[in-house]
Amino acid sequence: MNNIYLMRSLMFVPAHNTKLLESAVKRNADVLLLDIEDSVPYTKKQKSRDNIKEFAKRTDLNGKLLFPRVNDRESGELLKDIYQLTIEGISGFMYPKATKGEDIYFFGKLLETIEYEKGLPIGTFKIIPLIETAGAVINIREICCSCTRVIAVAFGCEDYVTDLQGKHDPEGQSIMMARNLISIGARSCGVLPIDTVHIKVHDLEDLERNLILSKKLGFEGMLVLNPKELPLVHQYYSPTEEELVWAKEMLQLSEEAQQEGKGVAVKDNKFIGPPMVKMAWNILRKQELIELRGVIQ
Repeated sequence: MNNIYLMRSLMFVPAHNTKLLESAVKRNADVLLLDIEDSVPYTKKQKSRDNIKEFAKRTDLNGKLLFPRVNDRESGELLKDIYQLTIEGISGFMYPKATKGEDIYFFGKLLETIEYEKGLPIGTFKIIPLIETAGAVINIREICCSCTRVIAVAFGCEDYVTDLQGKHDPEGQSIMMARNLISIGARSCGVLPIDTVHIKVHDLEDLERNLILSKKLGFEGMLVLNPKELPLVHQYYSPTEEELVWAKEMLQLSEEAQQEGKGVAVKDNKFIGPPMVKMAWNILRKQELIELRGVIQ
């Protein structure tokens, strides 16, 4: 079940940069995406792996999940990435440039082989595919359902718009269809949909507008480039006080309706049925995960 993972914020950290790695420890991102791919020069790939091996040993991460973003299968670096980093402290890997289910199936089998060779339980390491092309958006459901290791899927809008030969616009119309399809495809497979980065990192008003829309579209969290975005990101992807009150009341009214022998009912002017009860449980489960981490921002 993917509702055991708290993924409001997934923050990129270039793994060759020890200063940024040290700074990331002090931030409250739910997931650290320790990057070995785009932000790392070829000559720094091994340094990045070595840094991650040391970083994973830290005892002051306060519940942060570590997901290195590895290099893609055409890079010649992928096997080195995962063989060296299938270690304690690493929860899984972000796989870039996923275009179809076969890519993720292949990656999952590589992990299975390494887990078997290292004597680790099969399925230890999870996968977050990164959707960065028009083809990947079209194949979103196939990608999400291709491997049981997939717990979330994230949208990379910059590569997507380039592949589409489209153009960014202030209203976000060029990526709206992709955001919809990714969220729908992920949820249909029981996978957490993660929204794209907010490019204008210093425009917090625009970030807030994006977060309001993102939550309406069903996203569970967002890719983060700058730590200054974290408070707003956590605010919008965490249950509000009103939502928590509603969820508790809905479960109480549902229990009363069941005691009266009713599966669907109207009590205290509120319609009660299975969808509302499921939503209430989801809200309370997310709050529980936040409280287990002991942080809100």
